[in-house]
Amino acid sequence: MHLLIPFASGVSPAAAHTLGTFNLPCLSKLLSRLHVGSKTGGDEYSFSTPHEAALANAWGWHGRDGIFPWAAHQARADGMDVRTSAWGLLTPAHWHVGRDHITMADPAALKLTDIESQALLNALQPLFADDGWTLQWGSAERWYASHPSFANLRCASLDRVIGRNIDLWLPNTPEVKSIRRLQSEAQMLLYAHPLHDERQARGDLPVNSFWLSGCGVHQAVVADAVHVDSRLRAPLLAEDWATWAETWAALDSSVMADLLRRSQNGEMVSLTLCGERYSRRFDASPQSLWKRVSRSWQNVAVAPMLEAL
Repeated sequence: MHLLIPFASGVSPAAAHTLGTFNLPCLSKLLSRLHVGSKTGGDEYSFSTPHEAALANAWGWHGRDGIFPWAAHQARADGMDVRTSAWGLLTPAHWHVGRDHITMADPAALKLTDIESQALLNALQPLFADDGWTLQWGSAERWYASHPSFANLRCASLDRVIGRNIDLWLPNTPEVKSIRRLQSEAQMLLYAHPLHDERQARGDLPVNSFWLSGCGVHQAVVADAVHVDSRLRAPLLAEDWATWAETWAALDSSVMADLLRRSQNGEMVSLTLCGERYSRRFDASPQSLWKRVSRSWQNVAVAPMLEAL
């Protein structure tokens, strides 16, 4: 069993402070039994998050930072015939224009209905058709676009831009300039759409732009079944540290406890913990009787290890 935990750590001082309060006995005991692998990643400004890169690697995908075919993978899961086309995930978004920069709200906060989402996508269809994009509806929060230029288009993950300055992930390249033009034109069209005022009148965030991510051609999952537990994502992105700590405690008493039991029973288990900069994988390895006995009472200091991610 291979368990992958996204957002196990954060880069903010508040996250570091919260980590110092943790008591995660099952994780501590589990880490004492596993072999420590090397860290992978770089910093919090990479286009792909550490958990995306780690999962792509476990699945045997080829790619690099910002170029992993998440859109094609999700589109196929939504029942679409992705074939050999290049796909991108087009996410309806709310951009908040501040004094110094623009930030993007979590798309889940929009609470779009299917009817609203389809109406907005239909309104945008002619705009994107002029640039040769083919759009398809996947769900209220997931639109898909197909275009040959998406085969190697480097895009930042949604999880990178939520709550942050979007300019950090819109480099000044010809491809991005074209996308920014479409974003500007979409903003004007969406502002004039009746749903803009309707949603504002009832206190909902209006959809005023989109984010393109996960571009590439579909790749099969060829290796290493991985269970991803994403419960830490929402509280960390919302900077709700109390809930993040409570969720970590719940993970420790459930999936970590289960993984520990499996390890103690001799099963080959793996754990990948992912922060905002790095991921680190831990694997079971053959151990002598003495090592198993000596490690049965050891514990690993969890907070410093997580803070390093």
